[in-house]
Amino acid sequence: MVQGRTSEAGARLKRRGVCFVISAPSGAGKSTIANALRASEPQLRHSVSVTTRQPRPGEKEGVHYHFRSMEQFEEMAAKGQLLEWAIVFGRGYGTPRAPVEEALAAGQDMVFDIDWQGHQQVRQALPDDVVSLFVLPPSLEELERRLTSRASDHPDEIARRMAAARDEISHWHEFDHVVVNKDLDRAIFEARAILTAGRLKTRRQTGLEEFVGTFGA
Repeated sequence: MVQGRTSEAGARLKRRGVCFVISAPSGAGKSTIANALRASEPQLRHSVSVTTRQPRPGEKEGVHYHFRSMEQFEEMAAKGQLLEWAIVFGRGYGTPRAPVEEALAAGQDMVFDIDWQGHQQVRQALPDDVVSLFVLPPSLEELERRLTSRASDHPDEIARRMAAARDEISHWHEFDHVVVNKDLDRAIFEARAILTAGRLKTRRQTGLEEFVGTFGA
């Protein structure tokens, strides 16, 4: 009888979701790591961003982006409806707040591959929900080699990204965890371990008190 009650309570064990933020300089591998986690963890949700740019061929509203005018975007930012946002080359990009808070309350995890400034904004908005990871390259020389090997950027663009990388790397100490992406498989493994640890924090498992109560302790 006791065993049945415990099993039933265990099935109802609830937790609050994790807001997993991954940042890195361009070329260090943050998007690759985030995509690998999404592919291997079906319950890990991706936030659909808001943008003021025009849809590209094949892009759908609410699937790839929420497409809004600049006036609508600025109104959302002013009302606190965006967790993080920025204007990049005259276009607005941001993360809607409500879907993220709803997902976390339902015990669903969300992953973000954003820059250090976005991390600061999200942590300020959701201080108790963020688990953050900064991904470092093995060296600046290796980072430049990776950017060059893409064969998709002009040398001037690579130089700009390298200059930006030095500034971005200076913010590593603001993050909860740091991984050096020397071996991609290893870096993905370590990122998954960080996510798992975040899920298992005592304060995040909101159903523990009820569950432990079934033990009669």
